[in-house]
Amino acid sequence: MSLALLFPGQGAQHAAMLPWLWAQPAAAPALQSLSAVLGSGWQARLADADWLHANAVAQPLLTGLCLAAWRVLAPQLPAPVAVAGYSVGELAAFAAAGVFDDAAAVPLAAARAQAMDAAAAGRPAGLLAVQGPQANARVMALAQPGSDLAIAIRISPERVIVGGPLAALEAGAADWSAAGLRCSRLPIGVASHTPAMAPAAAAFAAQLAHAQLRHARVPVVCNFTGAAGRTPAVLAPALSGQIASTVRWDDCMDTLAERQPRCVLEVGPGAALAAMWRERHPGIPARSIDEFSGVEGVVRWVEGVGGVN
Repeated sequence: MSLALLFPGQGAQHAAMLPWLWAQPAAAPALQSLSAVLGSGWQARLADADWLHANAVAQPLLTGLCLAAWRVLAPQLPAPVAVAGYSVGELAAFAAAGVFDDAAAVPLAAARAQAMDAAAAGRPAGLLAVQGPQANARVMALAQPGSDLAIAIRISPERVIVGGPLAALEAGAADWSAAGLRCSRLPIGVASHTPAMAPAAAAFAAQLAHAQLRHARVPVVCNFTGAAGRTPAVLAPALSGQIASTVRWDDCMDTLAERQPRCVLEVGPGAALAAMWRERHPGIPARSIDEFSGVEGVVRWVEGVGGVN
């Protein structure tokens, strides 16, 4: 059988996520790495929404939790044929593919968040989800050079995420809502994946230049290109470049589908990526581990849809 992995991005975290994870011995190293970044009492603060969604918390938290979950599941599942991460989820995907160690991934996530916060300082901004008939095409004109708004994430012809200053997002939302599109603000306080993040992309590239990146054990499908790569020469610029460029998640899903996995598993909190996958590639089953009550349910599902006896 074959399995592809998806690692979620910022916004997937929630107070009740993955309750079965905390007692798993294999999760301990990644969870301990979170204590070094977030403080020893971080688990007690998950119900604090403002804290939970702050960049400096959300990015390392998701990276550590996703890797903790994968280290628990990996010994009981087949090796993936390819992996992809959505936005900051690429850090967990890179670590799962062996590009760098788990111990390096969480500090890199913290450095990424710090660089993005610095780039956004004094300029209130955010992300807006826009959904409806031809939503992608109807907002593409706003992504021209010099525009205040940019396409941050491509999901499908009917779903797109736009980034930019808050005032411009509010004006855009009013126009698109009047035109019959559905708009909703995301709990993210920076214009991720837009040209406004160019200083952050450069700062993070400098961080990666000092990291020891290895050849990936399995292909990593990159947000920056929508294509798969395995060498540090390809992966490093893609990982930093996506911070200030449109995430081509539609292409990422298609590239994964071309590898014909029997099933797709979203490894982390939330289930948004699994839902996106089922919408685009309904013939390939997808679930999130956050939909199960424990490890055994995840393993049974993968074995069942994968044809393992």
